Amino acid sequence: QVQLVESGGGLVQAGDSLRLSCAASGRTFSRYAMGWFRQAPGKAREFVAAITWSGSSTYYADSVKGRFTISRDNAKNTMYLQMNSLKPEETAVYYCARRRGEYSISNYAYTGWYDYWGQGTQVTVSS
Repeated sequence: QVQLVESGGGLVQAGDSLRLSCAASGRTFSRYAMGWFRQAPGKAREFVAAITWSGSSTYYADSVKGRFTISRDNAKNTMYLQMNSLKPEETAVYYCARRRGEYSISNYAYTGWYDYWGQGTQVTVSS
């Protein structure tokens, strides 16, 4: 069983930055691609960013390109999401998730391809 625990959320003003962390349990973290998703009240969960098992490739939703950076430290079993220039419309619960299947990254934007999820961390951006 894999456990994912997000942290780093909070209340910030528009234009501010936050860094989210996702700590994973187990010894297989380095074999799996990982992703960040977010869900605003009344809306579907949406893809934010994904990263391959080695960290060599990253993928972003168009809405966050150039402002968000996904990274990982396999030695620490941790993934990060650096969020800059935050906007009020990005207020949401942010989730990290593990892409199902070792060494696989296809369909990274679809929630159904992820098998483990964290509990989420709230990010609130005030205007």
